[in-house]
This record gives sequence, C-alpha cells and structure tokens, in this order.
Amino acid sequence: MKLAFQLAYRNLIGAGLRTWLNVIVLSFAFIIIIFFNALLQGWNNQAKEDGIDWDYGYGHILNENYDPYNAFSIQDGHNLIPETIDNAIPILIQQGSIYPEGRMVSVLLKGIETDQNVLKIPTEKFKHSTANIPAIIGKQMADATKLAIGDEVILRWRDKNGAYDASNITIIDIFNTTVTSVDAGQIWLPLEKLWNMTNLHNHATMFVSNNEYQVKPLVNWEFVTQKALLKDIEDIIATESIGSAVMYLVFLLIALLAIFDTQVLSIFKRQKAIGTYVALGMTPSKVVSLFTIEGTMHSIFSIVVGCIYGMPIFLYLNQSGIKMPEFAGDMAIGLDKAIFPVYDPLIIGLTIIFLILASAIVSYLPARKIAKMNPVLALKGKLQ
Repeated sequence: MKLAFQLAYRNLIGAGLRTWLNVIVLSFAFIIIIFFNALLQGWNNQAKEDGIDWDYGYGHILNENYDPYNAFSIQDGHNLIPETIDNAIPILIQQGSIYPEGRMVSVLLKGIETDQNVLKIPTEKFKHSTANIPAIIGKQMADATKLAIGDEVILRWRDKNGAYDASNITIIDIFNTTVTSVDAGQIWLPLEKLWNMTNLHNHATMFVSNNEYQVKPLVNWEFVTQKALLKDIEDIIATESIGSAVMYLVFLLIALLAIFDTQVLSIFKRQKAIGTYVALGMTPSKVVSLFTIEGTMHSIFSIVVGCIYGMPIFLYLNQSGIKMPEFAGDMAIGLDKAIFPVYDPLIIGLTIIFLILASAIVSYLPARKIAKMNPVLALKGKLQ
C-alpha cells in the first residue's frame, strides 16, 4: 500500500498542470461548501439571538383568547395579571391609529414596564421623558411613517368600553433592530400610561419570561416555549439550506467530472505503464487500487490547497463579517448590517470525508476496466 501511495504521488506530480487544475477546481468547491454552510449557520445564530433578545425572551405566556396571528383576538385577548406569576414582564396590546402628515396608519400599541430588563427595547428612555404620552418606535416604523425623535403625532385608540379617544404622543426614541415583530407597525408605550388610556388597569395580553421563570399551570394563560417561537426562523434556514445544497452539488459535480475525465485519459495514455506494472508482479486489482488512490489524492491535495488560501479569507470574514446591502433590513428575515460566519468543525469534517469518498468513487469507476484486461495484451500495452 505504501508503494501505491508513492507511485500515485509521483504520477500526480509528473502530470503537472493537469493535476493542479483539477486540484484548484476541487479546492474551490470545498471552500464554497464550507463558506456557505458557515454563512447560514452565522445567520441562524444571529437571527435566534436577536429574536431572543428583542422579542421571545425565554418563552411567551399568552392569554388564552389572544392569537398573535389573528388581529380580531386583540380586543378581548387580555386579562388581569395573575398574582402568582413572577420572572416575566407583562405586555398589554391594543389597536390604534396615528395620523402622520394627514395619513391614517393602523398601529399596535404595546404597553411595557419601564424598568424591565428582559427585552432590549430601550424602555429606560421613558423614565427621563417629560412628554404627556412618550412613545418609542423602531427604525422600520420610523421610515414608514416619516417620524423622527421629538415629533408629535395624533394617536386614536379605544378604551375597554369601546369609546374612542385621541391625544398627541411624542416620539422620544427610535431603536434599530432586525426583529420585525417588535418594529413594523408598532408603538411602545409605558404600561401604566396605556392602562390609564384604556382603563384596563392591571391587564396584560401576554408575558415575556426570563431565564429564571418556572413553568407552571395558570388559569386563562398558555406558555409557549422558546423553541416553538424560534421554529419559523429554523424553517427559513432549512429552506435556504436546501437551495444551497443544490449549488454545492453543482460545484462538486463539476470538480469530480474533471477528475473522472483525467482518470479516463490517464488510463488510455498509460497502457504500456499498466502492462509494465503487471509484468513486475502487480495484480490487476492492485493496479486498480493504484489508479483509485491516484484519483483520491486529488481531493487530499485540494483540501491542503483550499486551507492555504481559504483560512486567511475565513479568518478575515470572521473578524469583519459579511456586509449586507442596505435593503436587507427591510426583508423581515432577520438580516443585520453584517453576518459573521460560524465555522462548525463537524460540518468541515463531514465535508472533507465526503469529498475524499466522492473522489475515490469517481476514480474507481474508470479504473475498473483494468481488472478485466488480458495480461498478455497488457504486456503489449493494450487493454483490449
């Protein structure tokens, strides 16, 4: 076996440019697979972390009459805050309308505690505001309504009896987040202020729990786990992974086709050499092994070459991230200004193994012909 590796190595080096062209193409496929897997993993981790920090916390506790996907459930989807609940912040959700520049825009009013520390919503801004009704909005909401910090806008809402009321609210802060579920079409208000506006004192639509919350049965309330809340993000990533796998396969097939063609050409051109190997005592099966090893070494060379030029690129991207276009934040899929790839050692290891095995298979297929050759013809340098 050692002799086979030595001969395969000498044959590859002796092939010169043909070998290195195959190696470069295969190494490019290897780098592309690693890069896009790391990109998707980085996006997945970032989207999950942002979702937890800005919206999900460690789980939601929803009123039994409230459905986040049904706007008609908002009016009745609230109840008194249970006395037994702790390690969770209450949020009251109501519907309203604002009138920026004379336009009517439907919004969700979300009342949240000023001193909460579960979500990254900058509620501490409420403490320092002297406005009659201070409000916080996200950047997407600000862009859609053309509102800026310090602007006042008319807000109309209904109280618990269905009576309409209206007043000016003041935008005291605009936060920037990739989580659309806390930004688009939403206005954040101090919880006590929203209670007074709607006469729904001590009512909440939902709670966001922290990491110390102990799940327990609550009448009229249902706990939704963090894993269930993150399922939509995981489904998006899974869909993107399927699309990326097609691209991986195309690149890999191109590289493997080059190896296959090289092996076929090599067997055709080296008939006399094959006959010499047989004359020196090598069995046909050993000659097949030699050519299989020779083709497989293309993948080993490509991994080495890929690491040489790929490692600096990966290290740089890990430090600076991959810049996203300006419109990425408006796509409602959790894309930040930059994505930092995450390189999973398991994925890298599996990719290396798959690359070597695939190269071995496409190298073995044309080499099978050697096993069927006539030894006499082989000595003459003819396989048929």
